[in-house]
Amino acid sequence: MNTPPVSILLPFRDAHETLAECLDSIAVQTLADYELLAIDDGSRDASATLVAQRAERDTRIRLIRQPPLGLVAALNRGLREARAPLIARMDADDRMHPERLAAQHAGLSAEPGLGLLATRVRPFPDARLQDGLREYIRWQNACCDPATIADEIYVESPFAHPSVMFRRRVVQAAGGYRAGDFPEDYDLWLRLARRGVRMAKLPRVLLDWRDSAGRLSRTDPRCSRQAFDRLRASYLARDPRLRGRPLAFWGAGRKTRRRCKLLIERGFTPIAWVDIDPRKIGNRLRGVPVVAPEWLARDARPFVLSYVANHGAREDIASRLEAMGYERGVDYLMVG
Repeated sequence: MNTPPVSILLPFRDAHETLAECLDSIAVQTLADYELLAIDDGSRDASATLVAQRAERDTRIRLIRQPPLGLVAALNRGLREARAPLIARMDADDRMHPERLAAQHAGLSAEPGLGLLATRVRPFPDARLQDGLREYIRWQNACCDPATIADEIYVESPFAHPSVMFRRRVVQAAGGYRAGDFPEDYDLWLRLARRGVRMAKLPRVLLDWRDSAGRLSRTDPRCSRQAFDRLRASYLARDPRLRGRPLAFWGAGRKTRRRCKLLIERGFTPIAWVDIDPRKIGNRLRGVPVVAPEWLARDARPFVLSYVANHGAREDIASRLEAMGYERGVDYLMVG
């Protein structure tokens, strides 16, 4: 049996309503040499029957059944069973564009130093989109080159999970997917970044990403704002750039203080809080002064973590910092 260049990991559970559309989009890929590992995580509907019927007609499809052990177990089962060196993730309610596999395979083949290559996404149905999700997708689709992704990794998850293709050995060397009270995909991206893996994104929309009321990122507590904050703090606390240098937090509002608390509890006390609100400047929080941005140009030159997430605010803060000689990724980071 020949080894295909790409294995598609498609975990599913009770996805009969959308699965046929997903499978149809995979069937018309211009890169036809792939294997599809469809991992049934304990479905009770007709999803597995649908896949089995497709597999009878298409030998590239392998149906793998397991009890309902959860998404992480299904993904790691797929990693173990996959034969290809490249892994493409897919979800049962999304649609690939016909050139997706070919474009990502070509991109990774052309750049051996890349460990992961994602694509831009288009959400559907558009009528459901809330402003927050729309802004997130705008930001995510703008993070394409490895340097930007590395610098923005603490803002949010820079990839839609079903848009990525990665080298199987790279993810296996990082320990595969981890289970816990956190989003398994963002945890993996943070682990890869910490290991120095270069990750990029094709500046092309090659996945239609479904937004629905039942989407796990809406309903699963592991994808809550609090879970993301805890996970980010745990990785920030191990980031060597925060060691051996004074630290300042940009943002003195209530939400920012709540997120900063997670880092303070890990032993990182700032020498200043930075804010532009004249009502806050001059006050003290946890015994630490609130200062105006101009204070950062003085001798202390702390490493700055900016927790301000308002639309347009990150860009304004970056401009202010860089005007004072601060370099992103070296002297400051944006945090979601």
